[in-house]
Amino acid sequence: MQSVIPPRSKLPDVGTTIFTTIGQLSAEHQALNLSSGAPSFDCDPLLIDSTARAMRAGHNQYAPMPGLPALREALADKVARLYGGRYDPESEITILASASQGLYSAISALVHPGDEVIYFEPAFDSYSPIARLQGAVPVPVKMSLENYRIDWDAVAAAVTPRTRMIIVNSPHNPTGMVFGEQDIQRLTALTAGTDILILSDEVYEHVVFDGVPHRSMAAYPALAERSVVVSSFGKTYSVTGWRVGYCLAPAELMLEIRKVHQFMVFAADTPMQYAFAEALTRPESYLGLSAFYQQKRDILATALRDSPFKLLPSGGSFFLLAQFSHFSADSDNDMVIKLIRDAKVSSIPLSAFYHDGADTGMIRLSFAKDEQTLLEGARRLCAWRPE
Repeated sequence: MQSVIPPRSKLPDVGTTIFTTIGQLSAEHQALNLSSGAPSFDCDPLLIDSTARAMRAGHNQYAPMPGLPALREALADKVARLYGGRYDPESEITILASASQGLYSAISALVHPGDEVIYFEPAFDSYSPIARLQGAVPVPVKMSLENYRIDWDAVAAAVTPRTRMIIVNSPHNPTGMVFGEQDIQRLTALTAGTDILILSDEVYEHVVFDGVPHRSMAAYPALAERSVVVSSFGKTYSVTGWRVGYCLAPAELMLEIRKVHQFMVFAADTPMQYAFAEALTRPESYLGLSAFYQQKRDILATALRDSPFKLLPSGGSFFLLAQFSHFSADSDNDMVIKLIRDAKVSSIPLSAFYHDGADTGMIRLSFAKDEQTLLEGARRLCAWRPE
């Protein structure tokens, strides 16, 4: 059916996401999936048992708008234990229908038309469109191609009187960069004495490698007082399809975020909240993730040693960047298509994470997969040779 009223698109230049496009192409060629951040292995059976018990106990109707009190209290204890920051579960913690909803709710609630929102590229693809939907101006600052660190001098130069928010993401998707203490110091100095808010995407907070700590905004009072921290149960517990996340923020900011949240979804899924509240009583359910994923990173990196690709270091997240510009002049989009078609392995072109489609001659590989998938994917990439 064709509408008789032409739409007036708010995002006329935005099409289907690269993840959907690659997924469809991979299915056509029956390619092995090293593209998505969705784990290919099962979650902890205890989590399924907990959810089933909650369902059988009748917990199948709306949860309270901010989330189950038991889950918010468990999160308050966890955050205080790990990062030292104490959030009031009544007014400063909200359970969300995914971290993505948290990002949207925070930007929608706190950013106004004409405001500027600084973020760092390559970047997760939702930041800029969400800002644009509020009538705000996204301001991308490109990370260094040498080491994928943030150039804080460039950030300082990008700040104007209209800067309302800086979006940070550590551990970083897609590069695997992890904030160091110098990053914290520069961000603190840059925002001190201003009205700039920080939106901190920390969905990979428990996936950091080589003994490096996760530096949450919640751990630094001068940053916490101006920050919204968003995280994900889906990433932490390998249940990305359950779509439950949470955010932390000072009460004044959270009040505004909840105003948006209540009209978007009202409340996140109830049985899953009961299961996560129970899971948080077992710290081992998340504290072992760094070692778990570091092993997967190392399995994939070791198995790719004989491939034509040059791997960049990954300090956290689910991802490795693989460079091919030293042996091919192909665009990264063309390289991804060739690998799907000829090697039967899917990946993501790094240009998809730049607003201007900047091509750096790299692709993103996900190691959030079972060992058999990682080894077979690496075998195929090692056997493949450029034309």
